[in-house]
This record gives sequence, C-alpha cells and structure tokens, in this order.
Amino acid sequence: MKVRQAVVVAALGIALMGCGVQPTGVVGAGESASGPTRGFRLYFVSVGGLRGVPVQDMRIKNLASVVKLLLQGPPPTARGDGLTSYVGLPGFSATGTGTRVTLHLDGPYPETGRDQGTGQLVCTLARAQSVLERKVRTDDVEVTLQPSEGAALGPYRCADFLNR
Repeated sequence: MKVRQAVVVAALGIALMGCGVQPTGVVGAGESASGPTRGFRLYFVSVGGLRGVPVQDMRIKNLASVVKLLLQGPPPTARGDGLTSYVGLPGFSATGTGTRVTLHLDGPYPETGRDQGTGQLVCTLARAQSVLERKVRTDDVEVTLQPSEGAALGPYRCADFLNR
C-alpha cells in the first residue's frame, strides 16, 4: 500500500513540475485605477448616493450648458432606475479655468453646501471641466458656489460627496 501511495505522490509531483508554468518574481503593473472614468456625465441622486449618468453623443460647449442639462432632471431611463435631482437654481452663470470652477448664482443659495443637490452640481461641473480642459482630472477640480447674496460655499471636490 505504501508503495502505491509513493507512486501516486511522485506522479503528482512530476505532473506539477512539468506543467510548463515557470515561477516569476513580482511583476509591477503601475498604480491601481482610481477616480471617475473619462467622458461626460450628469450626476443624480439615488438611494445609495450620487450616481453618474453618461451622456452619449453630445458635445458640451461650456459649463452653463451642462448646468442647464442637469436642471432638466434625469433622462427617462435613469428615472426608471430610481434617480432623481435635488437641484433647483435661480439664474446662474458658470466659469472655469484649469482646476477651478465657479458657479455664480443670482440670489441666495437655498442649500447647506453639504447636501446631495450641491454634490450633483459639484460632481457634474467637475466632470464637465475635465472634459472641456482635457488635461485636468475630475478629482483635481475644485468647485465654488458664489451666491449674489451671502458668502461663497466651497471650494468642493466631487470626492467630498461620493460614497457618504
């Protein structure tokens, strides 16, 4: 019986050694992926927090046009997935240079600055700025809300509002 076991163990050992896979050292693959993917997205509110909705086949011209799209609310398919919008604004204009974006509001800002509606604005504007500037990462964009009445809110980064 012991001879039979020895033969089986030896056969398994030979099979494992001869499988053709050679040992290697550690292979570096760079840093792990992080942050949002490239491409234009509008951010809406779901039960789990903010969620980016890709906008297909659309060229954005400026930041104000992106805010106007956000104010229209989620597309029908996204509404069916339970997404909604908490953004309601008086008149506004938006400017951006490099990693800085300012949303100028006509009147006071009705929210706290740490709410999901603000997160929608910040993440949508940060993504749009990275698409418009091309060399700017969404994670690096800082968005400030500047009401005509009251103090400025921010600057905020999209990461401040994700996964809370």
